[in-house]
Amino acid sequence: MPAVQDKSQFVKNSVLYKEFLAEREEILKHKWIESEKAGKDIGFEKALLDWIVKHRSNWRDKRLKEARTEKSAS
Repeated sequence: MPAVQDKSQFVKNSVLYKEFLAEREEILKHKWIESEKAGKDIGFEKALLDWIVKHRSNWRDKRLKEARTEKSAS
């Protein structure tokens, strides 16, 4: 069982997994905002597609700039 825990911990510490979680959080925020505007739950799939089209590119650019700033500061 320790090998499974090691793999699980490796995944949770990976940059890719952390980016996935950050992106998912933004999509859920977008879902909440758009659902409030619509007066009903718009669903995750609609929120996902809408967020990708409208916000993903700018969000990723901002994250990359922040990461570069952190690296240059350290």
